[in-house]
Amino acid sequence: MSYIIDRRLNGKNKSSVNRQRFLRRYQKHIRKAVTDSVKQRSITDLDSGSEINIPKGDISEPVFHHGQGGINTRVFPGNKEFIPGDQIQRPQGGGGGSGGSGASDSGEGEDEFSFHISRDEFLEYLFEDLELPNMVKKQLHDSGDYKLTQAGFTNQGNPERLNIIRSLRSAHARRIALSGSSRRLIRELLKEQELLLNGPVSDGRDLRLAEIEQQLIHLRAKVSKLPFLDTFDLKYNNLIRTPVPSSKAVMFCVMDVSGSMTQSVKDVAKRFFLLLYLFLKRSYKQIDVVFIRHHTQAKEVDEEEFFYSRETGGTIVSSAINMTADVIADRYPPSQWNIYVAQASDGDNWDGDSDTCRELLINRVMPMVQYFAYVEITTGDHQNLWFQYEKIREAYPDFFALEKIEKAADIYPVFRQLFARREV
Repeated sequence: MSYIIDRRLNGKNKSSVNRQRFLRRYQKHIRKAVTDSVKQRSITDLDSGSEINIPKGDISEPVFHHGQGGINTRVFPGNKEFIPGDQIQRPQGGGGGSGGSGASDSGEGEDEFSFHISRDEFLEYLFEDLELPNMVKKQLHDSGDYKLTQAGFTNQGNPERLNIIRSLRSAHARRIALSGSSRRLIRELLKEQELLLNGPVSDGRDLRLAEIEQQLIHLRAKVSKLPFLDTFDLKYNNLIRTPVPSSKAVMFCVMDVSGSMTQSVKDVAKRFFLLLYLFLKRSYKQIDVVFIRHHTQAKEVDEEEFFYSRETGGTIVSSAINMTADVIADRYPPSQWNIYVAQASDGDNWDGDSDTCRELLINRVMPMVQYFAYVEITTGDHQNLWFQYEKIREAYPDFFALEKIEKAADIYPVFRQLFARREV
């Protein structure tokens, strides 16, 4: 048996295997720290690493040690000084660590254990157990991804693809085919030799035995010259490239930038879409993201303009719904794409336009999408757009979702609720 030892150095001379084991052990604390970090971060540093603190009580391990020595005061049943319910003060001491108050000239303790997780580790815990709902494989060709699959055997190939069993089987068959007649003749000569040795002595017996011995030597030498393994016997696994089935998806990010959206509300909407954008780019290889901003008019923009443009105006949400439907019809046929829409708004809309939005969604958008997520960012009561969207949710309970965000701390919980992994 052979062993392979990986002696490659990891970053900062740390073992990646031990680090992964450590992260699995304290994943509860890491998840909590990641959740708290998302609530406090700004847009620019949302995808950076994070500092994790683990209380000292959670990293301690049980050990065997000697009991406390010296003279101790204990309370036993039948004492004359204390009665049930009396409280006895703890022994005075200090140095407990972890930010305890009060100075002391004795005692020992430990601070909380802190360590840093990288950007990739942070995003891994950030998007754990999340997925785009209702995704199906609609088109399998032209995926761009391939995998190697075995398709029979070939006589040429790389040594690492050598099929040992097939090669030995071929060598055994070759030896049988080339030496079969010689081995059969050897068996016949051995039988004849045995009969002559055990039979009565006759004239020419010794001469015949000498001839048989010479023939056996010649035949055995001929058989032994056959190589055990020849280059002709080597068989290699024939690997061919086959396309990997993959699902193409597109996400429409629709954000309200009208005058009713204050700067704080816009910042919350941008953080929600930035979280969504990071999730899509990290979790899916083949996905398009379409950014649409709207006030009285909708406009398809790039990533930079979507997050940092200062354009504003009135509020007509139907313009964004119409543009979403037009882009789907022009570039993303539902037979080939999984289509998703995420919309963020304060819910305030022009009078009568909310009814138009409901009709457009039911007639043009919902029959073509896999999932529609609407987020209302407001601190008060629901706006008129919410009530029209509730009617759509009743018609499409598995494909339409409504959530409300009141403050920045609600972004990550709402995001996880919208894109949580669902049972099939």
